Amino acid sequence: MLGRMEQRTRSWWGWGWTGEAMADEACSALAAGLPGCATDPVPVPEVPELRAPRAAPPAALAGLCTAEPAVRAGHTYGKAFRDVVRALDGDLSGAPDVVVLPRTEDDVAAVLDWAGDAGVAVVPYGGGSSVVGGTEYRGEGPWVSLDLTRLDRVLEVDATSRAARVQGGTLGPGLEDQLRPHGLTLRHFPQSFEFSTVGGWLATRSGGHYAMGPTHVDDVVESLRVVTPVGVSESWRLPASGAGPSPDRLFLGSEGALGVITEAWLRVQRRPEHRASAAVRFVRFPDALAAVREIAQSGVTLANCRLLDHGEAHFSGAASGGHAVLVLGAESAHGPVDVAGPLEIALAHGGVAEECTDGRDGAVASWRSAFLRMPYLRDGLARCGAIVETFETACTWDTADVLVEAVRTEVGAAAREVCGVDGIVNCRLTHLYPDGPAPYFTVLAGGRPGMQLGAWDEIRAAATEVLGRHRATITHHHAVGRDHRPGYDRQRPDLFAASLRAVKAVLDPRGVLNPGVLV
Repeated sequence: MLGRMEQRTRSWWGWGWTGEAMADEACSALAAGLPGCATDPVPVPEVPELRAPRAAPPAALAGLCTAEPAVRAGHTYGKAFRDVVRALDGDLSGAPDVVVLPRTEDDVAAVLDWAGDAGVAVVPYGGGSSVVGGTEYRGEGPWVSLDLTRLDRVLEVDATSRAARVQGGTLGPGLEDQLRPHGLTLRHFPQSFEFSTVGGWLATRSGGHYAMGPTHVDDVVESLRVVTPVGVSESWRLPASGAGPSPDRLFLGSEGALGVITEAWLRVQRRPEHRASAAVRFVRFPDALAAVREIAQSGVTLANCRLLDHGEAHFSGAASGGHAVLVLGAESAHGPVDVAGPLEIALAHGGVAEECTDGRDGAVASWRSAFLRMPYLRDGLARCGAIVETFETACTWDTADVLVEAVRTEVGAAAREVCGVDGIVNCRLTHLYPDGPAPYFTVLAGGRPGMQLGAWDEIRAAATEVLGRHRATITHHHAVGRDHRPGYDRQRPDLFAASLRAVKAVLDPRGVLNPGVLV
């Protein structure tokens, strides 16, 4: 399996593996179902000619650096809709001057020292799956992309405490491959799992696939080791501590602006052996919303409790005929499980069950397949000029129904005004808490090449305004990056922003780390 993976090539312009991208005919067929969309996809581009590098690393770092055009191209952007469209247009004017691949923590420190002296910006890069502009640089001067993926080992496993010391550049599959012989798993599976790293998860406060219980990567951190431009910060390994503000919390979510996370001790667990799942269909979305609220407040913890509205269920193939779908799942390493309690709650709210015991058929399987395939479909539609992007949030239960309806109405109206045709705004609840859900929205609208960037920027501005007005977070698990800065600036208290700037000045006095992110 590993041998086959190594022979595959990452797409420099779009999501995932080049061999998994949609064929032209499939792009056309998909776009035909979206009014106003072109059905003749733009060609998949070759790597365009890039400007000559403006930065020359010292000889001591030369062996870690590459200016290979294809590598630089692949490190220019993340994988958001805007990134894909710009790459399809051949716009790589902001490409990094050099890509640096450190092998050790000392290499990371040496790169930061050189960059500070030379006035070169450094943007940490894990798997490159950012969808909020977190791995690109929008300044004018030279910059390097610091690719951490050579720091990719599980260095130590503490079976007694059930924890593992992991290097920050370890990709999701590599982490699980190294934990598997110990019978352990981190149980953190974001949609980007295959193309994201441990350090990236920590730096962006990633949310995993699991809808309830410990789902944010914050919940599994024992300690962090971080290289900053002024030194190394390493916290003690502790299950918990009441000793002042947590040093780990300073770097969790710092998005590479305060330091480079090189190692972390993470709480791991036994691999699950027992699973159960079910799907429940609802005619009315408000009934489904009431059901998941009661489930979230019942005290039960599920691996999956994902609610798809009518449009999302139809688009994923999980349901037809105008039904919303609730996907339930439980798992355990210790003994048999079921979803009987949550299922009973859902049925009491008017749901109709479609049960399956292993998740390999029916609505559960359809949703899972669509979930993993969605970024490739997004790229295919983008090639046909469509506007197709997502954003997510979290709110309290008392505002959830109003927020969802406001987003559907107002963002849908913005899409119609910008694109000239009716768009689609679908919603699913990805994560649940006793006090509120995390709604995740998908926007689809017909368009044409050349107008997509401006159109999406206007639609996103409308979405940001709606979320801010309802005091819903600008992001639940996608991070802030550069794209969400306006919403983040609005959400955070002014005193906290001033404190963050002061911390940035102390840890990165020459301002070389990921400039423009967070502050």
